[in-house]
Amino acid sequence: MLSILIIEDDPSYSVVMETILQMEGFDVQIAPDGRSGLALLRKKRPDLILCDIMLPDMDGHLILETLKKERTFSDIPFIFVTALGERADVRLGMTNGADDYLPKPFSADELLAAITGRIHRYELLLQQRDKAAFQKEQDIIQTKITRREREILLLVGQGITSREIAERLKVALKTVEVHRANLMKKLGAANAVRLARWAVIAEQLEPSG
Repeated sequence: MLSILIIEDDPSYSVVMETILQMEGFDVQIAPDGRSGLALLRKKRPDLILCDIMLPDMDGHLILETLKKERTFSDIPFIFVTALGERADVRLGMTNGADDYLPKPFSADELLAAITGRIHRYELLLQQRDKAAFQKEQDIIQTKITRREREILLLVGQGITSREIAERLKVALKTVEVHRANLMKKLGAANAVRLARWAVIAEQLEPSG
């Protein structure tokens, strides 16, 4: 089970994020401030961190700076959750090593897409070390899913929402949702992040260049 640490002092956001992510099968930890967030991640290393910028003790930039100095935690995917008035801080955050940012307010689809995209990229870096691996999974992709399903799978792996996929492929949103449901069933993927891991394998089957 993938673990996500949420560092957010506003319960109206932290509780909603926790509910959405738990429904998707994630193990979720919540910290209301930076110091307790750092204490939690040192007890249990999360697979991804969602962090507000404005926090009551240490801000999100200082948390990120602290993590980047510690080799054990420096590679954890890190997403800033930002309010409208904090957008000017986004450039600084990305420069300092944040992987992405999620603007408030956001939908469940946007939250899951942001997480999917970052974990997908992390998994891709890990799995590119051995492209000959996952032969069984590659065979499943080649024999069980259609060309259109593979196209949607690759877009899911990029962290694109269902609505954006529908717009890009010029199909109905319902069509994308049906294809995603079929992919999850065929590949035994319980949620979007599990699909993203399959997308990493599917990318290895794509022609290079």
